[in-house]
Amino acid sequence: MKKPTTLALAALSSFALAGAALATGALPRSGDDFAVYKELQDWTVYADGERGSCLIERVDEAGNVMQMGLDKKHKHAYVGIFTLADIDIKNRQKVEILVDDALFEGKVHGIKSKKLKGDYSGGYVILKDANMVTAIAEGQTMVAFPEKTGGLFVIDLTGTKNAIDEARKCNLEIAK
Repeated sequence: MKKPTTLALAALSSFALAGAALATGALPRSGDDFAVYKELQDWTVYADGERGSCLIERVDEAGNVMQMGLDKKHKHAYVGIFTLADIDIKNRQKVEILVDDALFEGKVHGIKSKKLKGDYSGGYVILKDANMVTAIAEGQTMVAFPEKTGGLFVIDLTGTKNAIDEARKCNLEIAK
C-alpha cells in the first residue's frame, strides 16, 4: 500500500482542527488505509479504505502538493495545498483562491509540522461552493493567497478534470 507522498495526512491526528468539516469527517486521518487506485499523468488517485472515500494528489516540479477529496458521506469536498517554503498558515485563516478568472474565499485549516515528510506546511480548505470544484476541474491555473502570510501558491491544473473524474469513479466503487 502506497501512502500519499507528502504524508500530510499523518499530521492531521496531531492537530486539533476545529470546525464542521472535521466533525463530519471531511479530512482524512493518519490511520486511514490508503491504496493507489489509479495513476494518470501527474496525478495519483488514492482509495481510503477506512473512510470509504477517495482523494487525488499531485506534486509539481517545485515540490508543491495539491490534494482534493470528499468526506466519507460525500457531502464535503476539500482542497489541500502544501509547500516546502517556510510559511505560517494559521488555523481557520482566511484564504482567497483564484481559478482562472473566478475568485473564491474560504478558511484554511493550517498544518505545519516536522511530522510532514520533507517538513511541508500548508492546509486544507473545505469547499462550500460547488462551482469551485467545477472551476478547478475545468481550469488551467489556481492561485491561492492566504491573508497575512505573504505566501502565494500557483498550481497548474493540467489533468485535474481527468483525476477528479477518476476519483468520482473510485468513490462510487469504494462506497459499495
